[in-house]
Amino acid sequence: MKERFQLLLSLKVMEYEINELSKFAEECEDCFDLLKAKLDGLHQFITDDNNISLWREWGEDDDIAVYSERVREAAVQALCNLEKYQSVRSCNHQLNASEYIHTLSKSVKQEMEELQITCSSKVLFIGSGAFPVSALTIASEKKAEVFCVDIDQEAVIMGEKVAGITGLSNHVTFSNQPLQKVDFANEATHVVIASLVKNKQEVLSELKSALQPNTRVILRYGNGLKSIFNYPLETDLSKEWKLKKVTKADSFYDTLVLEKSTGTT
Repeated sequence: MKERFQLLLSLKVMEYEINELSKFAEECEDCFDLLKAKLDGLHQFITDDNNISLWREWGEDDDIAVYSERVREAAVQALCNLEKYQSVRSCNHQLNASEYIHTLSKSVKQEMEELQITCSSKVLFIGSGAFPVSALTIASEKKAEVFCVDIDQEAVIMGEKVAGITGLSNHVTFSNQPLQKVDFANEATHVVIASLVKNKQEVLSELKSALQPNTRVILRYGNGLKSIFNYPLETDLSKEWKLKKVTKADSFYDTLVLEKSTGTT
């Protein structure tokens, strides 16, 4: 029982600290460095073997579940604000965007090789954010055409500016249109759905009729302990999609690669 309270306390403290640092950052921009360090600490927390063990035992506890969701919502909002801050700094030449993207894009580069993204690929990226590291990495490394969609208009505008600063405007396009109106989906060879996209099943349903039979969908998500920093995937997709799971123990999210099952539309 002591371990339950150990995990519960950790979650309560994380939620409190993230929310407080987010408030501090609104008053003092230098506090974004503290907020970034705290979010980086979440990565270490969810990949720690001891914490994973605690989750296996207590993850379904009602109080643990409640505070896990509260940590996630605090972390998601904090990350969105942090990305906007980083985007503004890049546009004001206070942050070397190209160097920053290079530092954060190691896992993306590995994904590109596994998914065979090339210069002829057409990549639809859903949930790209205000500082779209993954999308820009794909464009920079593979010279692929990338079409980014985000529901936040401010994030779209900021993403366009960062793409311009990094010299990638010719390869990356941004939009906040509903998916039903995104014609690019009909020609996409790859689709990436970010881990912070909440309504994953709804997005997949909207996409399915538009995609070509061989289009590969890369779905990022986080179940279990990883759900405190990613939206989980709680639906069995095996009846409608061919699935390949890509799990990396040291990654803060997991990945499913989906293709249409034969005979589905």
